[in-house]
Amino acid sequence: MVLFEDALNTVLSNAIQLGKERVGLSESLGRILAEDLFSDMDMPPFDKSAVDGYACKIADLPDTMIGAQKPVTLEVVETIPAGIIPQKNLMPGQCSKIMTGAMVPMGADCVVMVEDTEQVGENLISITRGNAAKNICIKGEDMMAGDLVLQKGIQITPAHIAVLAGIGAVNPLVSKLPGVGIISTGDELVEPWLKPGKAQIRNSNAWQLEAQVRSIPAKPAYHGIAADDGPQLRSAIELAMKNNDVVLLTGGVSMGDYDFVPAIMEEAGIEILFKSIAIQPGKPTVFGRRGNTFLFGLPGNPVSSFVLFEMMVKPFLRLMMGYSMAPLVLTLRMGIDFSRRKSTRKSMIPVVIRDGAAYPIEYHGSAHINAYAVANGILVMEIGTTTIQKGEQVHVRPL
Repeated sequence: MVLFEDALNTVLSNAIQLGKERVGLSESLGRILAEDLFSDMDMPPFDKSAVDGYACKIADLPDTMIGAQKPVTLEVVETIPAGIIPQKNLMPGQCSKIMTGAMVPMGADCVVMVEDTEQVGENLISITRGNAAKNICIKGEDMMAGDLVLQKGIQITPAHIAVLAGIGAVNPLVSKLPGVGIISTGDELVEPWLKPGKAQIRNSNAWQLEAQVRSIPAKPAYHGIAADDGPQLRSAIELAMKNNDVVLLTGGVSMGDYDFVPAIMEEAGIEILFKSIAIQPGKPTVFGRRGNTFLFGLPGNPVSSFVLFEMMVKPFLRLMMGYSMAPLVLTLRMGIDFSRRKSTRKSMIPVVIRDGAAYPIEYHGSAHINAYAVANGILVMEIGTTTIQKGEQVHVRPL
């Protein structure tokens, strides 16, 4: 049995890069950027108005330092909508009506908001009070042509897509997605759309794992339920390894009479790198590789497979995609007193994060996946710790 930290280091040190590909902008959400991207233009590309109002000269505004201001009347020489190049250069005593986002005309050095003006003639406005703000977005103030705007290795979010669109990067280079084969084992399993018999249960692990894989995002491929039979399980593993980069297998990894997975892995020439972790839940977890294909043998209990995926498989798959940022870990205070009977393994406790504190959820063991339908974090309880007092600082991985 290895420590969780050692098992995780073994997993991550075996990750390989899968190559790169270009995708369309609408397909890039969640992908890992595989190139540095630079702006091809100044942003904004011209001095633009930040408000609806009148572009004019600061020298023509009322003197804001004088208590009694005298209104100033200016001639309106043109109207400038967004997307239209101004036709007039402003002279003293002139202004241009301008819309938000429109190009500021030559000669103007400020924009007075329309609320601070009054129309007094067909082409005349009166400015009743000075405006300290220029209300102009200066050319290049957000970025200059050639500036680095996105670094490779980031996971593309909706905000990043706006940046990609703004610099014309409509086919960004991203890391390829790993293909992840999923196999469930157990004669007691039936698919969710079937009514279980008296000694059967519905297969929830495979569909849970498929959803977790998609959320990364990676490419899941469900290979069905394999019976507790050596040759059939060996055949399922071989097929999944042939067609995927990573195989996730649930069940068949503990010490029961029908737990064939470690032996079959060895028969198939898969090098087993560890097969037991000092963690609760998830102790009977196996990890191995054959060439550039990897296999995780996860416990059959749904909480165990859920937690081990979040804590170990997810960072592994992300690293294969070129994403190396460490998972977010929050330091919070404990919301209640909490204790456990045994402390020989690191424990993962489902919690609700509320008002800066972590509150453990009622949890009946590694088959109680309903607890994780409510939880929004995993509290890590270290080896040797049996009690955490209310108010004590704890480390929580958000879900």
